[in-house]
Amino acid sequence: MASTFTGNSTSIQEMFRRVSEQFTAMFRLKAFLHRYTGEGMDEMEFAEAESNMNDLVAEYQQIPGCNYR
Repeated sequence: MASTFTGNSTSIQEMFRRVSEQFTAMFRLKAFLHRYTGEGMDEMEFAEAESNMNDLVAEYQQIPGCNYR
């Protein structure tokens, strides 16, 4: 017998925050950006992705009882 639990937890916020910080650091240095823009991606897509990730973390921080900041 096997079971799988799929759920939404506020603990994922810490992982999102770390990934966002790492992405922001790399994006500010424009590290590896040339590889993606050379394949047709626009730099604005990266800025939008960064903004979306920051918005996601902010939404989790608004949840009562969520202590990761």
